[in-house]
Amino acid sequence: MTRRRVAIVLFNLGGPDRPESVRPFLVNLFTDPAILRVPGFIRPWLGRLIAWRRTKPAMENYAVIGGRSPLLELTEEQGRSLEAALADDPAIEVRSFVAMRYWHPLSDAAARAVKDWGPDEVLLFPLYPQFSTTTTGSSISAWDDASRRIGLSVPTTTLCCWHSDGGFAAATARLVQESYAKARAELPADVRLRVLFSAHGLPESIVAAGDPYQWQVEQTVASVVKHLDIPELDHLVCYQSRVTPQKWIGPSTEDEIERAAEEKVAILICPIAFVSEHSETLVELDVEYREEADHLGIPGYFRVPAQNSDPAFIAALAELARGALGSGRSLCSFAGARQCPKQHGDCPHARARAEARVAVKEPA
Repeated sequence: MTRRRVAIVLFNLGGPDRPESVRPFLVNLFTDPAILRVPGFIRPWLGRLIAWRRTKPAMENYAVIGGRSPLLELTEEQGRSLEAALADDPAIEVRSFVAMRYWHPLSDAAARAVKDWGPDEVLLFPLYPQFSTTTTGSSISAWDDASRRIGLSVPTTTLCCWHSDGGFAAATARLVQESYAKARAELPADVRLRVLFSAHGLPESIVAAGDPYQWQVEQTVASVVKHLDIPELDHLVCYQSRVTPQKWIGPSTEDEIERAAEEKVAILICPIAFVSEHSETLVELDVEYREEADHLGIPGYFRVPAQNSDPAFIAALAELARGALGSGRSLCSFAGARQCPKQHGDCPHARARAEARVAVKEPA
């Protein structure tokens, strides 16, 4: 039997590969219409202004971790691990490709590599568990544009989200459980330990416009907590990495660190929307927030590692890939159909239905 050749395209944010790349990386980020939601004639100069203002602090952050982001290497390793996990499937031959959104390899290079390989089928697989128009949505748009430019026309399945997939939740819960046990062993018996599930934030206006990200983050946390064997777990969801003066969804991770200090509670931070180590875990969580916690006198500060290529996590990705490829859908969630409540109109399934209704009404 001939095996189907399947290209799995892993979407991720990307990161600068050297100090000189920091500013162009930030320009790419802040001139993306999915990120900076201002009129198009303003965006180019405003995005460059924001990038210019943020270059120095960003370079200082990257200097802490060697002047570059480790995200590409970690994503490539996840891709190789995923290939290995699917290698014994008699029906498919898999090769992984990385498409970063804001730094190399960008979607154009990834699409050319996929076309050169000549797959029978493509699976677009975001390494963002929760869908957002600012992450997965932007990556899908960039991929579609890149594919169109080079004439890549292959049957394609898009896995839009896997926020509370059982395998993913169980693998994440195991990492939390191990970190919790280690933290508990270091703390006095009378000191409470609180788990802060910290996700990247979003402006409230984006969520109010229908983006399902916050709801999906909350579903992730609920699923992970369900898999934990920790009775009466003290935990909450919070959000980090605010970068604009708008009002962002909350509570903020910084505010929760301050509250924990006031209550003399130790904290264990779990990055719940990131599945690879990068600047927001290695610098923001491990350095900046730790220093703040120490300054405030928190009795203990601990952090759950990102999944990276954890075997149970990779096994979950492999099952997600199999499910998406076997779904018979061009667009699917981890559970097949749409998962988001009706009010989240920026869910890609809702958009696809709306576009289909418009197409039916339009005259031929």
